[in-house]
Order: sequence, then C-alpha cells, then structure tokens
Amino acid sequence: MNRPAEALLECRSLAAGYGAVAVVRDVDLRVESGEIVALIGPNGAGKTTTLLTVAGELPTIAGEVVFGGAVTKAPLFRRARQGMGFVTEERSVFMALTAEENLRIAGVSRADACLLFPELEPLMGRTAGLLSGGEQQMLTLARAVARAPKLLLIDELSLGLAPVVVKRLLQAVQRVASERATGILLVEQHVRQALDIAHRVYVMQRGRIVMSGTGDEVRGRIDEIEATYLSGSRDGSARQAKTEPR
Repeated sequence: MNRPAEALLECRSLAAGYGAVAVVRDVDLRVESGEIVALIGPNGAGKTTTLLTVAGELPTIAGEVVFGGAVTKAPLFRRARQGMGFVTEERSVFMALTAEENLRIAGVSRADACLLFPELEPLMGRTAGLLSGGEQQMLTLARAVARAPKLLLIDELSLGLAPVVVKRLLQAVQRVASERATGILLVEQHVRQALDIAHRVYVMQRGRIVMSGTGDEVRGRIDEIEATYLSGSRDGSARQAKTEPR
C-alpha cells in the first residue's frame, strides 16, 4: 500500500475564532508541496478565519495546525522564518513609496519580482499609490514569492479586480506551485477561475468543511455546488454584507 506523502500543512479537528467564540469547527485539511488547494464558500463561512489561524494570527481553540511535520502554535513572524508566506486581502504596499522601494524594504530584488511579473519592470519608478489595483497585487504577490516560501496562504487575491487581471494573477500562482513546488492554500471569490488551477478543493459553510474533492471532481459539480453552498459567490458578483465573522 502506498502511504500518502507527508503534508506540508495539516489542520486536524481545528476550531478557532475570536476570544472564546469558535467561528470554525472541526476543520480538517491538508496541503502538499507543489499543490494548489482552494478553500471556497460563501461570505461569512469562516475562510479568512481559517487562514488567519493557519498563519498564527489567531490562536487555536481546539485541534492542531501542523506545519512541516510539527505542531505549531508560533506567531506568524516565526512561521514566516520557517517558510510560510501570507498574502492578505488588503494590498500590503506602501503607497507613498515607489514599486522598487517597496521591494527593497522587503529585501526583494527587482529582478526576482520581474521574473514573475515582467509587466512590473517599467513601473518600478512609479509611486505604488499610482499603480492600478491589479499592479499593486502583482507587486504584493511578487514580493511574497521572491522570499521563496514553502507554503503560501493567499486570501482573496482578486478582490475588486477585473476577471482578466484575476486570470493573470492566478496563472502566476499556478506557475509558482508547479515551478517552485510551493504549496498554496487559496481563498478566492472568483470560484470558477480558482477551480481552473486547483488540485484539491474544500467547501466551507457556516464554519465547517461540508465537501472536499479533487479539482476535477468539484469542477464537474460546480453548478450544483454553487446553488447549494455558494449563494452570492458566483464570478463577478458583488460581495454581500458580512453578517458574521470571516
């Protein structure tokens, strides 16, 4: 019998939230090296809470986060030193600095950033606040990737962006996984585009994983899944007001 490869990341019966209130419960998921795992679900399902807990920004209430084969309760800066990267839904650029200065502060070379996104090359001298939303996300993603993480957590990379820009960003994510063997845990509102690149998928609803499968399996049932679990999450739809924690 072939034993499954050791996961780069595992959540085991994970419960987490804010204070003593659990927003996510009994979450089991895994990400292997070079694998893109999509975590999808409606607004308020607990996807961002799950990522924040995996990143060490929120403590676990129950269960475990296992990174690199070891249970961890370390904060994000320590997990980052061990090879975890986190791209949040808020574009983390210094708006008053140029694109190149943003990279320099992060210790990332211009050449490394432009290797992933050649379209950034002519923009290096431009103030980040004058870049388009898509260009800011390219800068953010390039900076994260250039640090060579083993695992990259990505939360709503496409927020507020046109589908053509989303496609370009997700193509870069796919390239990072395949060429660098980086494990990717991806939360994405453009569900169908995310499924185009995902190897495995977990569907979350009301803080729990309600379905999982390979990318092909979920793509084959996408209409049913959208109707049953993803109301309000179809591609291009406006985000609904959040009525419960993320």
